[in-house]
Amino acid sequence: MPPETSPGVWRNWAGNQQSTPVRTVFPRSAEEVAEQVRRAAEDGLTVRMPGTGHSFTGAALTDGVQLSPRELTAVRSIDTATGLVTAEAGLPLWRLNRLLEEHGLALANMGDIQEQTIAGASQTGTHGTGRDHAGLASQVVGLEMVLADGQKVTCSRTERPDLFAAAVVGMGALGVVTAITWQTVPAFLLRAQEEPMAWDEVLSRLDELEADNEHFEFYWFPHSEGCLTKRNNRVDGPREPLPGFRAWLDDEFLSNQVFGVAQRVTRRLPGSIGPINGISAKLLGARAYTDTSYKVFTTSRTVRFKEQEYAIPREHLVPALREIRAAFDRHGWRISFPIEVRVLPAEDAWLSMAHGRRTAFIAIHVYHRNEHAAYFEGVEQILTALGGRPHWGKMHTRDASYLETAYPRFADFTALRDELDPDRRFANPYLRQVLGD
Repeated sequence: MPPETSPGVWRNWAGNQQSTPVRTVFPRSAEEVAEQVRRAAEDGLTVRMPGTGHSFTGAALTDGVQLSPRELTAVRSIDTATGLVTAEAGLPLWRLNRLLEEHGLALANMGDIQEQTIAGASQTGTHGTGRDHAGLASQVVGLEMVLADGQKVTCSRTERPDLFAAAVVGMGALGVVTAITWQTVPAFLLRAQEEPMAWDEVLSRLDELEADNEHFEFYWFPHSEGCLTKRNNRVDGPREPLPGFRAWLDDEFLSNQVFGVAQRVTRRLPGSIGPINGISAKLLGARAYTDTSYKVFTTSRTVRFKEQEYAIPREHLVPALREIRAAFDRHGWRISFPIEVRVLPAEDAWLSMAHGRRTAFIAIHVYHRNEHAAYFEGVEQILTALGGRPHWGKMHTRDASYLETAYPRFADFTALRDELDPDRRFANPYLRQVLGD
């Protein structure tokens, strides 16, 4: 029986990207993916396989054949002795996390949401924050892919190592990823300590806070002195999760429901942004709890937004933050969303944002209905002057001519793309922007 197909418009989570494929297909195996790639070539159509749409860029868009990974969710193998776990591309991270927990395993580090598919998250370079543990790309040890000629291949650090180094953060430009092998670790608990702290104190203690904690990040609330710091460290136990009411109050009511109301109010009354941001920084007060790692790493987010994130050399972080804060006064920006700051050790994937250098990440957001261009472009100008690399799944204006100066292996990646996909079967406007044509 052939795979299911359907027509229709595809939209991303934020609602700022959409496309209308010629057809959307729901393959149930790598072999069916290969057949659809060959058929698309016969029809002269491009092919893309989106995940859950959590990218803010047009990375997933196609007006050709859209392959939905909905049916590609099997976990093929779990080896508790080695920690190697192979799962198909469409498996959501939240399901992977629960399955790993059942087998006494975990991902060593994660980003702050778990709604993405495992392929969508890894292909765009999703990361968390960490002193010793890098992002998702560094936990991938094997890929199964379908190339532009319809051939199914596998790669790893020992099998086709150049393809692996390129494709592990490849945006689907080299092929359709159909399965991923992860190097997991034994399950662990994290002790979370969250504490409000003033801007000057955070910046003066940044080196200490990073060095003393396995996972450190903070949020600055613009137009205020308020920051919220988050420190996550491994502990032996016991597990002491937040009481049910406190968890609901902080993570659902304040962080989502009240925050959502605040966004709607500030959209209508921009003059209220400063006072509301100051109140928000105080409402999200100090708390500590211990829980399963992924339950600490990830949070629920229901307020929709648009986001830009840049990765810069870690040594430039404090000057960059001071320059961004000065730009608020210089440009008169009125921003109701906090700015998020994270760090990561160097990674070796060719297009990882942390490739070859210890990295700091600065993420800026606006409410999804608000204008973003002037703010995003102003911050982008500051961060690109420092050699910043844009997150592949978040909004930016950089093109191949800039990115080839930011990534030492960029030319190697595009050369491999020329070899594997000369007809640009996997191209779309976003990939033409960032990789060239």
